[in-house]
Amino acid sequence: MSGGHGAPEPDAFTRPYWDAAAEGRLLIRHCAACDRVHHYPREFCPYCWSEDVGWRGASGRATLHTWSVVHRNDLPPFGERVPYAAAVVDLAEGPRMMTEVIGCEEADLRIGMELEVAFRAGIPVFRPVTGAGG
Repeated sequence: MSGGHGAPEPDAFTRPYWDAAAEGRLLIRHCAACDRVHHYPREFCPYCWSEDVGWRGASGRATLHTWSVVHRNDLPPFGERVPYAAAVVDLAEGPRMMTEVIGCEEADLRIGMELEVAFRAGIPVFRPVTGAGG
């Protein structure tokens, strides 16, 4: 992970996820055996252990579960971005995802606020839904 690019180096398994993110699409994993979705990507279903799991497009909608504003991070490239809101969001499809909330002042962050996916340097981040009541 050198060279200053944002996205982690994909392996063969996660490459579809990062390729989709580079195109502005969020993928999650879907299990054909139990019909549940999960995130982060795994090669088996964390609910029923089936390996009959594939990629599925997510809506990109989420609600804010919790967050913490980071004021210091010495790891590049985060040092240039402080303060930032490290967050956990509940995807509309159900899974919970660690991410970052952008385009929102710290004082305006609210648990349960509606968010939509955005992409920065090929990494999914979330921002308040445009036109959502505050």
